[in-house]
Amino acid sequence: MRRIAIIGAGSIVFCKTLILDIMATKDLEETEFVLMAPSTSKTSQVQAFAEKVIAHNGLKSKVTVTTDRREALKGASYVITSFQVGGVSAFEIDYKIPLQYGVDQCIGDTLGPGGVFRALRSIPVILDVARDMEELCPTATLLNYVNPMAMICWALGETKINYVGLCHGVQTTLDLISGYVGIPKQEIDYVSAGINHMGWFTKLSHKGQDLYPLLREKFEQPEFYVNEKVRGEVFRHFGYFMTESTGHLSEYVPWFRKNQQALDLYCDEPSFGGETGAYYTWCNYVADKYRERDILADESADLPPRSVEYCAYIIEALETGRTFKFSGNLRNNGMIANLPAECCAEGPVFADRNGLHRTIVGEIPPQCAALNLTNINVQRLAVLAAKSGDPETVVQAIALDPLTSSVLTLKQIRDMVTEMLAAQQQWLPQFEGRLPRPTPTVPIPANIKRAEVPIDPALAVFSRFGELAT
Repeated sequence: MRRIAIIGAGSIVFCKTLILDIMATKDLEETEFVLMAPSTSKTSQVQAFAEKVIAHNGLKSKVTVTTDRREALKGASYVITSFQVGGVSAFEIDYKIPLQYGVDQCIGDTLGPGGVFRALRSIPVILDVARDMEELCPTATLLNYVNPMAMICWALGETKINYVGLCHGVQTTLDLISGYVGIPKQEIDYVSAGINHMGWFTKLSHKGQDLYPLLREKFEQPEFYVNEKVRGEVFRHFGYFMTESTGHLSEYVPWFRKNQQALDLYCDEPSFGGETGAYYTWCNYVADKYRERDILADESADLPPRSVEYCAYIIEALETGRTFKFSGNLRNNGMIANLPAECCAEGPVFADRNGLHRTIVGEIPPQCAALNLTNINVQRLAVLAAKSGDPETVVQAIALDPLTSSVLTLKQIRDMVTEMLAAQQQWLPQFEGRLPRPTPTVPIPANIKRAEVPIDPALAVFSRFGELAT
């Protein structure tokens, strides 16, 4: 019986979806699920529901619960990670402190102050999981759902374990494209490549016919453009369609959330998901609503069709050899030629009995790679900060964030990071109370006389030019 350890199984709805997907896969019926979370308050609900499904459908699966991560990982064939360090309490700080400084986030889990701090909390934990796997289940495959995906998988790429990062942005965006062009998504041939939450559909075709002319035509029609104004604008100016929604994409670039005028024009429409704090508000609502309630108690025990999540299909491919193609997140290593080898890239991956195989995409369009690199710069420093515990590196990572740098000065960024680090100490043991060094504002009197600075005679001509210009 294969053993699947789910680390972070207290994410009730998502955990339920993955378990049902695996149970609904004929060749995976004989599976032992080990549900691990710091407490059993939620995992016991998932266990009771899963056992009801097993009994109702006559399956040979088994479900156990533990609070011991090492016990869960011992002998595992597969490991699924879906934890959120600090939960909604930490997320509230990620969102509210930056907002006080003027950094308006919608989602806050991928880039920007929220994404960086989520990485600082999560990377030490995922690296602990990886070290335990190297000891307790060295041949297991880790399927990661923890965000920020690119930063988490960048850190995993520096370990020895087999892993892949999974997201559903490509599948859901294909639904949108399918609706715009009026073609079933199963009939659309595509290549998507880039980084997580900023992948690019470099090819879109139907029976050999390029779909981009039709998609561009649709986006110039108001009734279509209004659905995805942020993605529509980036599509117009960069030439390719991207894998994430208005709410997500608006945070990764400097143009849509930097002031109220931009927000009003592109994002501040609740029905389209770009409004301020949308994801935090939703998470807080769900946490409050189900805090004392077993939301699985009345769920049907019938096995539904498999969801769009890749997890069950990948495990099926690894177990049976039936090839499955998907968009996965791995250490780049040449998959996308014009992105750094060491970054986490998202592109076409094939799974079969021999393992996971990246596809060599080659170069993506240079303007798309350039936009990816603005995010990769932040990711690189955030991973370094999470591993080193250096608060200065946190400041530098967030200073390079496209949205934050469009709103704040360097001094304001340093003050914001200092406040966030102080507020999140309980989840950031690697910093051990260390904060960024203070940089006081130097008062400049109105009648200040500039200090005399010796000038190299060879450069005196440039000084003279300055006087002439003045």
